[in-house]
Amino acid sequence: MEDFPVSPGLLKRVPLPSSFFFLTHLLFLQHGVANSEEVKVIGPGESILAIVGEEVEFPCHLSQYQDAEDMEIRWFRSQSSDVVHLYKGRQELFSTQMAQFQNRTKLVTENISVGSVILELRSIVPSDEGRYGCSFLSDDFSGEAIWELEVAGLGSDPQISLEGFKEGGIQMRCSSNGWYPKPKVQWRNHQGQCLPPESEVIIRDVKGLFSLETSVITRGEAHSNMSCSIQNPLLIQKKEFVVHLADVFLPGTSPWKSAFLGTLVALPLLLALLTMLALYYLHKQQKGPKKLKKQTEKEQGKLTAQLKKLQTELDWRRTEGQAEWRAAQQYAVDVTLDAATAHPSLEVSEDAKSVSSRPAAAILAAGDPERFTEQTCVLSRERFSTGRHYWEVHVGQRSRWFLGACLAAVQRSGPARLSPAGGYWVMGLWNSCEYFVLDPHRVALTLRVPPRRVGIFLDCEAGKLSFFNVSDGSHIFTFTDTFSGALCAYFRPRAHDGGERPNPLTICSLRARGTCVPEENDTDCLLQPYEPSDPALGLW
Repeated sequence: MEDFPVSPGLLKRVPLPSSFFFLTHLLFLQHGVANSEEVKVIGPGESILAIVGEEVEFPCHLSQYQDAEDMEIRWFRSQSSDVVHLYKGRQELFSTQMAQFQNRTKLVTENISVGSVILELRSIVPSDEGRYGCSFLSDDFSGEAIWELEVAGLGSDPQISLEGFKEGGIQMRCSSNGWYPKPKVQWRNHQGQCLPPESEVIIRDVKGLFSLETSVITRGEAHSNMSCSIQNPLLIQKKEFVVHLADVFLPGTSPWKSAFLGTLVALPLLLALLTMLALYYLHKQQKGPKKLKKQTEKEQGKLTAQLKKLQTELDWRRTEGQAEWRAAQQYAVDVTLDAATAHPSLEVSEDAKSVSSRPAAAILAAGDPERFTEQTCVLSRERFSTGRHYWEVHVGQRSRWFLGACLAAVQRSGPARLSPAGGYWVMGLWNSCEYFVLDPHRVALTLRVPPRRVGIFLDCEAGKLSFFNVSDGSHIFTFTDTFSGALCAYFRPRAHDGGERPNPLTICSLRARGTCVPEENDTDCLLQPYEPSDPALGLW
């Protein structure tokens, strides 16, 4: 906008109505400029972790709700000219898109009228890792948001092969592929001691994934267990393979020399023995199938006994977990949600017992834009600093959620991490397939029965926070830590839930021991705790 000089003399020559209109128009333009300066572009707000081969979302919106249909919206990598996806003139333009992103992006514009868009990037590869941004551009506004994308890949199971005798020991080789970033490899003996590798080669293929091959020579004592473990440094997850070596395979001093000399001396005897064995085999050939059948039945009997033993131990562990869960129920407390702590994208029920994600349009139409940098969670009204406390949460069939506890004075905005180091002790479910805890990094959990209801037990004096699967009465995980202040219950239903049934997170009413008030048309709360099965039925 150009500056027009205004002098007192000029104002004297202009009639009052015209002068008044001119000044009003000038103030209006200045007000419009001031308002445009207050608008911000808000992106994911922190680094995003994507898994190789999966999909990641890049959401961006304006802090002040306005129609962005006629704006230019650009997703870029490192710099504005490196176009990931471009929306301009109410259409998507692919002519300037970088080759590596072609046919891999999808733009979601259903809420563009209120300034919110989402870009989906499919089939993640290691080369996608790096710095990204999104920008909004119109005649009177321009702004952008920047974030980092981290990529991780969990490779194949390790494969171990015995290469033969070497230098007075057995040479073993371990191989795997499909890792990112560069994995860490470790050999260990039966005592858990680390062994230096004889050789180690880690190479990167054309897709950017790492393959490895390492070998070791073991000279350990008889009946030793050797393991090859491969760890992803970003996911803090590893895969391990263990092999058992019997003493018959472990050579003595100079095995090749002894074997060679012995063979020369015993060669005639060996030929005679082989001839006798051939005749014996022909004589006993008819009895072979019976003997094989008997041996097979014997092996099956051993396997059945082992399965029964494993089933008995598994039932004992489940019974022990149920006893711990039932003991925790006697400390049941009434927990309610504090709506004042809820993120604008969440809706708390009138009875302060349920929380769910609002529709996208409602999210943008309500709430303070400054609060969009906070975590999408809500805390309890209650504060726990002493004693023992137990509550249950109905998660239903949601595909994404977090539950647990956090410090009442914890940081909820900016780059805070959901880990004990950040004042959070949580477990969660991601995309209906992976249960995990953050201790302090992501640790995957394996659950026999998907929980529809989760029990949480807090022991302040012991410094423990435990999670239970109420659906079968089993213990899931326990944090052990020193709590530096009062704790609140933590609830995070996760926005943009991909499930077909986005149930709310509901705090169960524990009026009677082990009971929950079920929702209409939902029988998940009526599941009975798991009882040990008949060992004869097997593990499954």
